[in-house]
Parts: sequence; structure tokens; C-alpha cells
Amino acid sequence: MELRILRYFFMVAKEQSFTRAAEQLHITQPTLSRQLAALEEELGIELFIRKGKNIMLTDEGMLLKRRALEILNLEERTLEELKRTEEVIEGTVTVGCGEFAAVETLAKICKKYKEKYPLVQIAIHTATADTIYEMMNKGLVDVALFMEPVDTEGLDYIRIMDSDHWVVGMRPDDLLAEKEFIEKQDLIGKPLILPERMGVQSELANWFGKDFSRPHISFTSNLGTNAGVMAANGLGYPVSIEGAAKYWREDILVQRRLFPEITASTMIAWRRNIPYSQAVNKFIEEINAFQA
Repeated sequence: MELRILRYFFMVAKEQSFTRAAEQLHITQPTLSRQLAALEEELGIELFIRKGKNIMLTDEGMLLKRRALEILNLEERTLEELKRTEEVIEGTVTVGCGEFAAVETLAKICKKYKEKYPLVQIAIHTATADTIYEMMNKGLVDVALFMEPVDTEGLDYIRIMDSDHWVVGMRPDDLLAEKEFIEKQDLIGKPLILPERMGVQSELANWFGKDFSRPHISFTSNLGTNAGVMAANGLGYPVSIEGAAKYWREDILVQRRLFPEITASTMIAWRRNIPYSQAVNKFIEEINAFQA
């Protein structure tokens, strides 16, 4: 499968029209149709459901669209990296992370880095650890922030110890908001909103001990912001790390730390023995310098 044909397919999938895609690609519509018909024959599958002038993607077409986006983004980044020189550091550093308090440490690293290399753009992708880990393995993320526990095989990293605290979120008019700390008996019978990651849930299970089967888990959420929206509407109590929620307005949502206290460590990681661009190598140098 040629990259040129993959670009043709992605444009048709994006525009949902052979005519509009042909105009964007500056080729004729019959030529485009023949090329993609040949692609379907080569793959032995149907990629499109054609209904007159309108088209829809089949399940296989949806899968190819996702993979095409990843491949074309990777091609673009690779070409950028090959053009970079030591004299002028520019390009893009892609950082993946969740909603952690350790993002403040990342901001300090980025500030020093941007002072030295102002032409470099830093792209931040916010997602769960599983998604970021997958993107890193595909070469779509250069550097990642992971809340532990995480598999470190094949990674170099620095650890930011006790960078986050576990908290409970609630509306400011809630009775629990009057407490300085939240203990496990305060949460028994309450509708809880827990992080989606099972590894992270296990930390909470250890804190509850034998009482972990008693709480009522009403929601799970992969990121904290939407959990906070549910809490603000009185639908539950998000139990998670402080993360970015401490920047919420306190007239909407307040947080109280758990007692006994639970802290979480974060690591800034990158893949070991990978030929990175100069921009990424300099960013990794800045991470290590920050550690020192």
C-alpha cells in the first residue's frame, strides 16, 4: 500500500465525498475512484458503502482511517526530524500526560526549554496512561508523564516522588466539605466516582482494606474533569488524585484529602535507545538537568 494511495483514502474518508476529495487532491474524480477501487481489490475488502453521491465507511474503512491518520502523522514528523540541523533547533516535541499535579513540574521544564529553543513547538496530548503508553509505543508521543504504577520496561525516566495526593471531590454545600480530612467511614454508602485504571483503583482498595467491597461505585471516569462535572451536579464523589482539579473554582467543587494520607508518584519517561530528533534530545537533556 503506497502512502500516496493512503492519502487519497484518508481525504475521501474525511470529506465523505469522492468529488470534494478529488478537488482537495487536485486530481480528477474518475482517477481517484479507480485508485481506491484498486486499493479495495488489493486488500480484498470493501472500504466504502456508496449511496449515490454520498459514501459511508465500512467497519474496515473506519479502522483504516484511524491507522491512516497515525501513519500520515508519523510520516510528517519523520520528514520534519530528518530536516533538522544542530545549528537551529526547531520542530515539535510531543508530550502525553494525564491530569496530574506533576504537570506543574513539566511546565517548569518547558519554561526553561522554551527560553533556549523558542522555535520548538510543544504538543501536549491529555489522555489516560494506557492511551499515552500505546501512542508512545507507536512513536506518536516522545515524552510521557505516568502516574505509578506503570510498566517501565524499555523506558528511561525520572521519578517525581509524592507529587500528588489522593482526595475526594464534593460540592461546597456538602456536609463532607466541613471536614478537614475524609476517612473511609465517611465514604461508606456514598456514590463514588473512581478512576478507570484498575492499577490506580488498587491503591484505593488497599486504603479501604477489608471494607473495599462496601462502597457504592456509581461511576468510573478515565479523566478527572468529567468526574468533577458529575460531582458538581450531585451525582457522586470523585476519589482520585488532586491533579488539575485544584484549579477548579471552589464555589463549584472543593477537595478534601484522604486520611490516612495516600500520595502518588509520577514519572517522566521516554523510550530507551530510540533515535530522536534534536528537539526531543534537547528536551530530554532538560528533563535530566531538572532532576540534577
